[in-house]
Amino acid sequence: MADTLYDTDLIIIGGGPAGCAAARMAASVGMRSILVEPDRLCRNLYRIPALNNSLGGHTSGPELADSIVEELKNTELCRLELGRHVTELHADDDRVTITVDTGTRLTAPYAIVATGVGPLQPRDVLWITAPDGLTLSPLWQAEADEAEGSTLLVLGGDRPIGTFLRAHPSTDTRLFVAYPAADEYKIEEIREDPRVTLLPVEHLTLRTGKGIAVSAEAVGWNGERQAITADAAHLSIGNAPTAPSGDLTRGLDGYCPPTDQHPRVIVAGDLRSARFQRIMTALGSGSEAALHAYYAARELLAKG
Repeated sequence: MADTLYDTDLIIIGGGPAGCAAARMAASVGMRSILVEPDRLCRNLYRIPALNNSLGGHTSGPELADSIVEELKNTELCRLELGRHVTELHADDDRVTITVDTGTRLTAPYAIVATGVGPLQPRDVLWITAPDGLTLSPLWQAEADEAEGSTLLVLGGDRPIGTFLRAHPSTDTRLFVAYPAADEYKIEEIREDPRVTLLPVEHLTLRTGKGIAVSAEAVGWNGERQAITADAAHLSIGNAPTAPSGDLTRGLDGYCPPTDQHPRVIVAGDLRSARFQRIMTALGSGSEAALHAYYAARELLAKG
């Protein structure tokens, strides 16, 4: 173990809250890391207009993101590889090797995978029929000034709807929220908001129409059909894991349970499960993952 050469002590894949927390924690115990992120650090945080479940007094995603990014860029033991995409991850008995989109290979004793999730599209769920190739943006990416005075069709009842409404308490935006029975428990926090019209549906057919931006036909839980028109459509149907190819074990739901992985591959943040997808849990998970690698490396060095 002591004679093995690596590019760094720890490879971190993903630059969201979990990956950034992992890099910061690793540096605090003297571990060098390379963090690979295809976009900007904390990119999704910059799209969350309001926070109500984060320590530190931060009230918006951009405010928290700026704080994290500034701290990480001043972390000397962390080398940032931004704009790079990991195409393959391979775990052996003595190392983890990743390949990035430039063809470069990097090695370390351990890797933390914190690539998170991305929004499901209409084609990913059975209760929506939509035109081929249609890609919609999540509701939490909608700009308040563009939504002002508009009627938006929201597909799904996932919790970011509440985030949007809290972030824009005075916006004159009407939301038609079409959701399946499985989302019934999620819509309690928005049920009483006067800007929301709840549409429980068995199936929804989305189409474009002449003279309007969006039209749809919904079949309700009682079998009744209803025509819907709106200025735009946005997603709130949940997320799907975005893990790199290679030696990661995925469950039936696509997520990567930490206990099922190779001993040198540590999964952190939203990639673990759909149950704990919160900023605070991601930060804690990333920090714990770095400490896991630190103590595991110390044990192996002691044995060597």
